This record gives sequence, structure tokens and C-alpha cells, in this order.
Amino acid sequence: MNQNFDIIIVGGGAAGFFTAINIAEKNPKTKIAILERGKEVLSKVRVSGGGRCNVTHACFEPNELVKFYPRGEKELRGPFHQFCSGDTIEWFEKHGVELKIEDDGRMFPVTDSSQTIIDCFMDATQKLGITVLTGQSVQSIYKKENFWKVDTQNENYIAPKLILATGSNPKIWEMLQTYGHAIVNPVPSLFTFNIKDSRIKELPGVATQATVMVKDTKLTSTGPLLITHWGMSGPAILKLSAWGARILHDKNYQFIIYVNWLNDTDIEEAEQQLKKLKQDQAKKMVSKKSPFDLTNRLWESLVLASGIQAETKWADLSKVQLQALASQLTKGTFQVNGKSTFKEEFVTAGGIDLKEINFKTMESKLHENLYFAGEIVNIDAITGGFNFQNAWTAGFIVANAI
Repeated sequence: MNQNFDIIIVGGGAAGFFTAINIAEKNPKTKIAILERGKEVLSKVRVSGGGRCNVTHACFEPNELVKFYPRGEKELRGPFHQFCSGDTIEWFEKHGVELKIEDDGRMFPVTDSSQTIIDCFMDATQKLGITVLTGQSVQSIYKKENFWKVDTQNENYIAPKLILATGSNPKIWEMLQTYGHAIVNPVPSLFTFNIKDSRIKELPGVATQATVMVKDTKLTSTGPLLITHWGMSGPAILKLSAWGARILHDKNYQFIIYVNWLNDTDIEEAEQQLKKLKQDQAKKMVSKKSPFDLTNRLWESLVLASGIQAETKWADLSKVQLQALASQLTKGTFQVNGKSTFKEEFVTAGGIDLKEINFKTMESKLHENLYFAGEIVNIDAITGGFNFQNAWTAGFIVANAI
């Protein structure tokens, strides 16, 4: 028995819901179904931003916003001129959700709870009569003359228009390949670096601004760096993992990074500053108090790593020790062995080749009435609300086109 709809959306995540709601608001008579393979919808929204849901980013200029997307920078320029972060704020306000801006530009609901966003979407789908069906794992997709047929393990659905918002679901990508779509092989994009090193072993939880470079590449990033039980994390590292997704994958996640704990101070400047400290603080112990913007624990660890004993006074530092300390501060070398996925906010680089999508409508260039939204396409961003913004923008454009 076939179930008939005007529009079928596969994927009950952020992109799927936003698309459905926007279509139904523009055209209330449309019969829309959202098919979700899991037991519950919007599960990634629930865990995002540490359970607070980082809805978007306070970057309101489309030409600036695109710079946060390692993949999709060029393609998103047009779409962001249609629906940008400012439009996202307005949309949620209209739907009863007020957002706030944090110091780093990330935007959250004022409630600080992702449940607010989930409730907003669930209320809207109910009010608009959108059918939400869970436990519907798509087994096959067929194209008949002028409609699409979607078979799940227990039902068959038919609709003239099909929207795929399935994120990084390999099974759907495989089905699309049988329809001639090229898939850019997915690799992880947001991950932390596994580093076993005596200098940071006792310092989990320490956070500081730093500049990090990957040896033998052009990859470099500045921002907050967090030392964890298994290595390094925080925006400085996650940014590198996004921009370097392909390069680091090809290195099999075995590579060397240089950390400059003094950000843009180079080794010569650091040496000069240390020489001055040697005169000014002559009688004080080097390891006791950090003279830089570093925690005392991190400072002490770098002092010891430079071959300087805990009791050594500034006056007693040799030239070699000074140079070693300057080097630890501005070009600490760390070996990375592998990666860890960042919380549950797993993002992949990869997906439908961007050349095969019309970015004015998000429609497939190969098949009429087949649309894409969200991470199913080869677009991804650094952390900070940008991946959601891509989902909202695509959903809005699909709704407009339909």
C-alpha cells in the first residue's frame, strides 16, 4: 500500500524540519512527510553546543560568513545573500524563540537549552499538520515518470518532490551514486588531537590562547586551546581539523604540530623578554610565577621541559636554558597520534559534489524535483553555529524554490 504525499523529506534533523516548516508556512495545503530512521527526531540538535544548541553565529555579512566554510565558501555566497544569520534570528523570534550573542559570536537561545529549539520545531510541525514518521529507514529510492517512490523497511511512500536532508548517511549517498551523482568521499572534519606528552600530561582542563601550526603544511590557526586527558582540543585545534580535514586524513592522523603559547611573539622577541626578566627578577625562582599570559601550571611545565630545575633563580639561567625556554614558549613541538571525535558533534567533510547542485534552488542538476539540504552536500564549517546556519539557509532556499 503506497502512502501519497506532495513532498517527502528524508531526514528528521535540523535541515529537514526547517525545510518542512518553511514550505508549509508558504503553502499550508501541502501534504508533507518527514521520514526519520531513528527512534527520535532532532537528536543532533539536542546535543549540539553542549546541550544548549548553537543556533547560528553573529556574523551578518554574507561575504564574511562564507570564510568559515572550508568546503562551500564559493557556493554559499549567493544563498547567504538570500538568507543569512540575521534572517535566522528574525525567523526564530517570529516563532517565539529569542537568541542571545556570546562573547565569541556564537548564538544560543536565551534559555540556554536545545529543548527550546526542539519544542519550537515540534510545535510548528504539529500546527502546520506536517506528518513526522520515526523508525523509517529508507531501503530504496525510485524515480517513476513524475514522482519519487521511497521504500522503508515497512512502508512505501510516493511524492512528486523529494528532499534529502540525511546528513552524512553513507547509505543514501550510495543510492544517489546509482542515480549518477558524484559523492566526494567523506572524512571527519571536527576532531581533537591525541597527544601523549609529559609537558601536558598533568594539565587537563588548562585553557589558553595559542597559535598552532601543522608541520610541512600551510595549516595554521589561532584561538583558545584546551588541554584534555587525551591531548589538545578547543577552537584553535578544531579549526585546524576542519581546514585540514583532507590533508590530515591523508597523513593518517600522524603529524607534528608547533604550538606558540605566546601567540604572535616569535622566538627572538621571546628571548629578549626572557633576558629582561633575568635582570628584573634576578632573585626570584623562574618556575614559580608565569610572567606571561599563561597559567602558572603550564608555565612551570614548560620551564621544566626546558631543562631548568624547579629551584633555579632567574639570575642563574644559562644562555642555552634561555634559548630552550624561548623555543618551548614559541615553537613547542608535539607529536599527534590519531584523533578523537569532538563530543557528539560529529561533522564530515564530503558528500554530494557541489558542481551537481543548483545553489539558487538547492535542486539536483541531474534530476528534477530532487532537492538537498544540510550536510548531505559537500559543505562543512568550523565550530561556532556555522553548520546549523548552512542547514537553515538551504532549507529556506528549497522552501522558496518549491
